[in-house]
Amino acid sequence: MDVVGTWTGRTACLLQEAMRMTNEAFGERLGISPRTITRWHQAPEMVHRTEVQQILDTAYEQAGEAVQRRFALLMRPAEPRMEAQALRVAIAVVLRGDEVLLVCRRGDGELRWQFPAGMVKPGTDPATTAVQETHGETGVHCAVREYLGERIHPVTGVIAEYHLCDYLAGDTSNRDPVENVDVAWVPRATVTRFIPHSQIYPPILNVLEVAA
Repeated sequence: MDVVGTWTGRTACLLQEAMRMTNEAFGERLGISPRTITRWHQAPEMVHRTEVQQILDTAYEQAGEAVQRRFALLMRPAEPRMEAQALRVAIAVVLRGDEVLLVCRRGDGELRWQFPAGMVKPGTDPATTAVQETHGETGVHCAVREYLGERIHPVTGVIAEYHLCDYLAGDTSNRDPVENVDVAWVPRATVTRFIPHSQIYPPILNVLEVAA
């Protein structure tokens, strides 16, 4: 049996909860008015005077093993809640002169051209993910020039974060043949032949200067 060092409004009310009693029943058990019990609920940090401490000690000791187990569970600090994180993808729009880098990805029985992208792991910088995934998929080294913004992707429904990148070095090659079919540099002016105009994030269209 755990020992309660100091009874407060909160711990007294937890004992009441463990005993599954109403204010009236708990007050009758302790010999205290229900109105006083109500005040305990309203002032969880209050420390009871010595005679009430003794009354609560006696009530707890006489409560029985089942009540004492429930009380011990209620007294445990609440575990921190893990918040679910939305899926976030970092996308690299890599420019080399008048060309932009695309990959052709397999998916749902069809092929789709898109900009290099990768899932952002919790605690990872999206810009770093964009650069690393571009190299991992295509063999191209790039550097982020500008953050273009983010949106809910109209096809996948994930949070898509876009980064404008400059080509640094590397020959293109399909380094992820399981996911991708091809990698290519395409002229900026022809990008909508590969990706539907309606699916391209407007700031990207502005950068590529693609007419609607």
